Amino acid sequence: MSTARSRTTQIFLASTLYGTATLAAALDAGCFPEADRRILLVANNAAVPETTPSLDTMPGFGVLRGRFDDVVSWNTTIAPFHPGGWEPRPDDVPLWERHLRLAWGLGDDHVELAVESIQVNPAQAIAQIFTGAPLDVYADGLMSYGPTRNKLDPLIGTRVRRLLHLDLVPGLRPLLLTEFGVAPGIVPTDSFLKVLGELADAPGAGDKLPDAPGAGDGLPDAAGAGDEAGPALLLGQYLSALGLISAAEEEGLHLRMMRGAVALGHTRLVFKPHPTAPAQWSNALREEAGRLGAELTVLDEAVLPAPVLAEVLYLRMRPALVVGCFSTALLTASAFYGLPVARVGTELLLDRLSPYENSNRVPVTLVDALVPEVTDRAAVERAAAGGEPADAAELTELVTAVGFAMQPKIYPGLRPAAERYLAAHLSEATWRYFKRRRLTSLALPGAVPAQLAFLPRNAVVRRVARSVRRRVVRH
Repeated sequence: MSTARSRTTQIFLASTLYGTATLAAALDAGCFPEADRRILLVANNAAVPETTPSLDTMPGFGVLRGRFDDVVSWNTTIAPFHPGGWEPRPDDVPLWERHLRLAWGLGDDHVELAVESIQVNPAQAIAQIFTGAPLDVYADGLMSYGPTRNKLDPLIGTRVRRLLHLDLVPGLRPLLLTEFGVAPGIVPTDSFLKVLGELADAPGAGDKLPDAPGAGDGLPDAAGAGDEAGPALLLGQYLSALGLISAAEEEGLHLRMMRGAVALGHTRLVFKPHPTAPAQWSNALREEAGRLGAELTVLDEAVLPAPVLAEVLYLRMRPALVVGCFSTALLTASAFYGLPVARVGTELLLDRLSPYENSNRVPVTLVDALVPEVTDRAAVERAAAGGEPADAAELTELVTAVGFAMQPKIYPGLRPAAERYLAAHLSEATWRYFKRRRLTSLALPGAVPAQLAFLPRNAVVRRVARSVRRRVVRH
């Protein structure tokens, strides 16, 4: 009988440059065992992939490419289907595995998978095709701290060995996949920062950016920046495209970012719009900047022909303040680079997110709890000076309560912890993270008493309540 060891091929699924940088850092840090071959499987999940650049065409990808033996396009593999909407029919799974093994030269290799967003396609489709392959899940954002967004097939969930994540909120353990006993593992921050440094130095990564303070003719990295303050960086997210708020409301949030930054004394502003956001939003900001007497640079195609990571801007521009809504980039700025940060719009988003189990709820909650509102000058200054470190235990209790309220059927064991938190901590400051109707449906503290539960659904009572509320506000 042959004792020859079969080859091991690791397949890494990525859809963003940030996710690929996370994988590169994990590989550099030895988070993955040695393998005979490593394939980067690139998926372009944009609504119209044909009009949106794939991550392997973006500036900086070349410096990450060397970590992998091959780069394969998932879009090309399953064309003309869309990566976000396609998965194999159960009866076709063996045929697809045979096809991919032939197309990608896998032969009889032992396959291991590392995927992002295991709850949705294309990660689920690939996990289904390679039925027996062990899974690692890596998370590059704040959603890893929240619950799994829907119930996973145990044939997938039980194969997940670990969750690799960035330490964006020190002391807080991710809730994602804990229903399967998956242990989290941290991708070392030093390794991640090293990779981001490589991206910032790559050709095309912001060659036309405004000069950093004290930079002279070049754009040096953050070391030795001198004493002059850099610009305030405003981050756009295009939330209206997700149906979270209206386009007019999102434009208003951008204007609030600008006014808040100027009120804090920043007269040099840089706006990083979402790559697919309407151009008229930038025009409105330019008009407002002129009215406020501020100097505004919009990082549009004239300045950045291709999108770059916000973290590249941190290194090349050294902003004096970063303002956004609930972008993960706010916490990378604060936790990884020590940059002052401020938020706008989280209260509006917490109120608007629907249904309650919307997977953005925990990211919005974390940013709201950890980042000061841009109009609160004292809080922004305290945070910029170091402030009080976040209480990891209290934050864990909050996320646990929110996570249970979001997914009570997936995490029934979290009920006692949620009840303790709600009984002790519901206040004017924390009510924004919960909905009374949700607490009522789950019989949690803060709920409407059972005998009054019909009231929120009674149209007459609602009209009377609104009328009383308006009179109270007027007086």
